[in-house]
Amino acid sequence: MDDSTLEPLLERAAFADLVDLAPAAAFIRDSDGRYLWTNHAYAHLYGLVPEQIAGKCIEDLDAPADACRFRALDQEILRRGTPVRHTLGYRRRDGSAGRAVGHRFPVRENARTCVAGIYVDVTDHVRATVQRQEAEENLQALRDHSGLPCALLSANGRVVEANAAAAELFRLSPHDLVGRRAHTLLAPEPGLDRLHRRWNGLIARRTRRVETSAVLVDAQGLQRRAQFHLTTVGHCATRARHVWAVVTQQSLAHEARPPLTAAQLRILSLLAKGSSNSDIAASLKLSRQTVDYHLSRLRQLLGAATRPALVARAYVLGILAPCAWPPRSATAAHPLSTV
Repeated sequence: MDDSTLEPLLERAAFADLVDLAPAAAFIRDSDGRYLWTNHAYAHLYGLVPEQIAGKCIEDLDAPADACRFRALDQEILRRGTPVRHTLGYRRRDGSAGRAVGHRFPVRENARTCVAGIYVDVTDHVRATVQRQEAEENLQALRDHSGLPCALLSANGRVVEANAAAAELFRLSPHDLVGRRAHTLLAPEPGLDRLHRRWNGLIARRTRRVETSAVLVDAQGLQRRAQFHLTTVGHCATRARHVWAVVTQQSLAHEARPPLTAAQLRILSLLAKGSSNSDIAASLKLSRQTVDYHLSRLRQLLGAATRPALVARAYVLGILAPCAWPPRSATAAHPLSTV
């Protein structure tokens, strides 16, 4: 035997080894539905080895309903004489339903036309896809119908998705909100530097979640303080790809006003606690006249004529934290907490 004769034999042997050990399940059956050959992946579907399947019929391995369907597919291939790509269901060895995708095609074996097939089990992939679709649908339903303003932000702080509640919060349509840079929706205030640092920590994956507050500005220039959660999603090796922002509380919208001083914030907190003017003056080591001046100034700034109205306005405008006792400033009530 010369080299020209040996080379095709070696190529066929290598090809046979490749198919025999391939992860895709493959078989050859004759026109009577009898197995002539299977590879290891196909035999493994039945908990067998190829030698145990050779010579058996379809009915020896599959339930009657499946065997009837598989025979019909074989006959279709023999009748058409052309390959067919399709997806089929079958019963797995553990009794669960399986899905496979592949080709069935005619082959010549020992001078007769037989049916060959090669399939990849996609059961786990299909299940994972369905679970992912269900999770996405549940997330969308929660996002759209919870009533909470929600927005998905890119790592560089651009709005990627937004629900109707978020668009309403900023008095924009969802279409106009998407694509906006998040920093253009925030009013300038001293706490922004801290928010930026925490944002960078999220994107760098040093933290997974941040609870914080900021003053938001809508399309009409009205402001409101909002408490919100920032949670990273879509991680890669070193960075978070996206951040979900969910507003959990928001104050009444109002026109921009001068920021309150630390003394004014403390006076409001003590006033909300029920302290008298004398108590406030003693606590802050101020004169009664100074306290009276600050209260008069606060009533002007917040548009409140009485002490109870002043406290109420401080809460609805988000100046005082609604869930804190003793009363305190909203900017200090929830310092940026991270997980």
